[in-house]
Amino acid sequence: MTPAEARGRFVGARVARLATVRPDGTPHLVPLVFAPAGDTLYSAVDHKPKASPSLRRLDHVRTNPTVTLLADHYDDADWDELWWVRADGSGRVLGAGSEADHALDLLVARYPQYAGRRPPGPVLAIDVVRWTGWSARP
Repeated sequence: MTPAEARGRFVGARVARLATVRPDGTPHLVPLVFAPAGDTLYSAVDHKPKASPSLRRLDHVRTNPTVTLLADHYDDADWDELWWVRADGSGRVLGAGSEADHALDLLVARYPQYAGRRPPGPVLAIDVVRWTGWSARP
């Protein structure tokens, strides 16, 4: 799969899994929704119940910005439809400002659930440096 094909499949996915690096070097994996803008992917802390808006994933990115996102498709009936795409990059936690506002606008446009309840943030920006993937069907 070419990087352009991988990016196209990833952008079409509705959810991805974000892997960050804990201070002890082990991975921390969480699902998230995202909005693309070129080779940058945005996600935000939203209103879903959480112990705190200060999420571990944000702390991990502040300490070590190396991240990976994974999107995939599974079809139990037809394994020829299987694929996965990985986006490797560098994460940034955005404070208030124009980039964060733009990211939130993109998320609201992509997910109807946010239309009536815009995420308060903070916003996570991931600058993708490599798109890779695999598909059962070329």
